[in-house]
Amino acid sequence: QVQLVESGGGLVQAGGSLRLSCAASGGGFRFNAMGWYRQAPGKQRELVARISIGGSTNYADSVKGRFTISRDNAKNMVYLQMNSLKPEDTAIYYCTLAPGKYWGQGTQVTVSS
Repeated sequence: QVQLVESGGGLVQAGGSLRLSCAASGGGFRFNAMGWYRQAPGKQRELVARISIGGSTNYADSVKGRFTISRDNAKNMVYLQMNSLKPEDTAIYYCTLAPGKYWGQGTQVTVSS
């Protein structure tokens, strides 16, 4: 019954910012860690950021200092604030609950040079 729906992707110039949102339904949100993964053409899906039940976070080295993951348990929402975007950030970004167990459909992020 879990459903995850991402939004906020789009086209942005290098150096710009986007905020991705993920709305979770079906229960259990506050009892699970959440995460964001991305998949670029020809590459495997990779972890971008993770946030625990208690709010601790971890990030891929490639996005540290630029991206911030957060969650709002009252709204069953998780966010990914992306700043100083680079062309190599171009990918489909996926929200995941209990990372790896449930997935959203993805949202496209394209960063132009």
